[in-house]
Formats: sequence, structure tokens, C-alpha cells
Amino acid sequence: MAVIRMNAQGDKAVAHGRPVELEAVLEAEAQNTGPVVVMIHGFKYEPGNPYHCPHRHILSLDPDHLPWRAPSWPRHLGFGLGHADEGLAIAFGWNARGGFSAALGRTRAAGSALASVVNRIHTVAPHRPVHIIGHSLGTKVALDALSDLPAGAVDRIISLTGAMYRSQAEAALNTPAGRSLEFFNVTTRENDPFDFLFERLAARPTRGDLAIGHGLQAPNAVTLQLDCLQTLEHLRQMGHDIGLPEHRICHWSSYMRPGALRFYKRLIRKTDRNPLAQLQQIQPDRPAPRWSRLLNPGPLPAPMPIWQRI
Repeated sequence: MAVIRMNAQGDKAVAHGRPVELEAVLEAEAQNTGPVVVMIHGFKYEPGNPYHCPHRHILSLDPDHLPWRAPSWPRHLGFGLGHADEGLAIAFGWNARGGFSAALGRTRAAGSALASVVNRIHTVAPHRPVHIIGHSLGTKVALDALSDLPAGAVDRIISLTGAMYRSQAEAALNTPAGRSLEFFNVTTRENDPFDFLFERLAARPTRGDLAIGHGLQAPNAVTLQLDCLQTLEHLRQMGHDIGLPEHRICHWSSYMRPGALRFYKRLIRKTDRNPLAQLQQIQPDRPAPRWSRLLNPGPLPAPMPIWQRI
């Protein structure tokens, strides 16, 4: 079983689309090998919604186009190939429809549901590493779960243009579970308008707080700005070819950009070859200022040729 589909119902986790107990689903995977990777979508998805179900879209091995075309996260992360050690992907859905404030208000309960899944994994398969990858508000769900988890529960979290304040993320990374993991904060100035909207729609925990798109301070974290040409060149030298930015404004380029999901696959599957300390060394002294992508008068780079995309 390459992908298990789970949903948050309030602060409880249930299997998607079938009356199966969570314990039975996870125990069936207890003796298998490979990493466990939890994938969490962001705003505007809702499990079971015929037009916005994440299990039919980015969290599926074979996505429907739905409102727009998107790559399969699990397939690009190395699942569905039939390899004995490919591990287990958990597609974690939660109700992120409605207004932004309503969706934001559900992240804490969804985080508790996620924590119950991770705790159960460690009960039935304590030998397997657990990684989490989340986009937008999915990052907040992942970090909200940490307060309900013990140290060592999660190995790595990959945040894709996360919708969360710095102070909240830093507090989560200061919990026992947060201090023992490695956090990859993937950002891009293409996301600046969405960070700006987030800061207008979500109340700031502290005066002057900013979204994590501006970076954060934690010894076990790194901010990787994917439209920084210097960062892209350093990643290329490490063997990670990621396409150049093609847009001034885009909320999805952190996983739509050619090569991005392959890079995250390696962060998950080849952790020893991609140590956090090495990636921290390629981080610029300071991130590019907000709006620099939108206001840059220079032309956009040419899109990557189709043969390179393939």
C-alpha cells in the first residue's frame, strides 16, 4: 500500500472514503520498511468535495485536473513505484474551504488529529522515520501538531511557502518535538502578495510579526529562497537542478517549479547526503526584500525547455 488517505474530522483522524479504523490501517504497514511521509495540503481544499478534494488532486498518485493541473506529490516523492523499501505516504486531508479565517481556525484541531496519526505510527512502527511536507496553511497544521508530540516524533518538516507567523513557527520549533527535528522553510518572493494578504487576514501574535516567508531564527532550521539565483546555483552544485522562476506572482511555484519535488524527495530519502548544516551554509546573509520579485524591472527568465521538464 503506497498511499494511505487520512482526514481530520475535528481533532480526530479517520480513513478517507471507507469505514476502516486508523489502527488497523497503520498496523498493516507496521512491518514494512522505508520512511513515512505525511503530505498536507493548504487553503481551499476539502476532502470529499467533488471539485476541491486533495485526494483526487495533488495528494493522489494519478491526479485529476479539477480546477487546474498539478503534479502528484506522492509519485514525485518516490511512491507508487512498487519498490519494497519505498515507504508509506500518508495523504492527510482537512477542511480548508470557506473563508480564510474559518480555515485558519481549523488548523489547530487538524494538528491534533495529525499528532494522533504520528503517535500511532511510532507505536506500531517505531523504527521508521517520519517526515512531513506541507504547503501554505498545511505548514501551520504540521507545526501545530508538535505541541502534542514527544521529542523525536518527526525527523524533518518541509514547509512550502508556509502561511504562519515567525513567532508561531519559532515557538513550535522550541517544543520537545520541534527541537529534535529539522525544518526546511522553502520560500520565494513570488509568494510576497500571499504573505501580505496573510498578514492582513490573520491577527499578528506580536507587534511587527511577519510571515515565515521572511525567514525565521532557529538552530535547526534553514530558509531556502527558490527564486534566489545564488541559492539555485549552490543547490545545482549539490546535484539539485531546480528550474528558474517563471512568474512574478505565484503561490504554488514551491512545488510546481521543475525539479522542486525531486529536491524534496532527496531531502526525505537521502538525508545523510543532504545535511541541514550544509544547506544552512548556502543561505544568503539576508533574504531578498519583499516585493523585489514583483518590482524587478528585468525580464523573466525563459521557461525551462520541455525536454528538461520531462
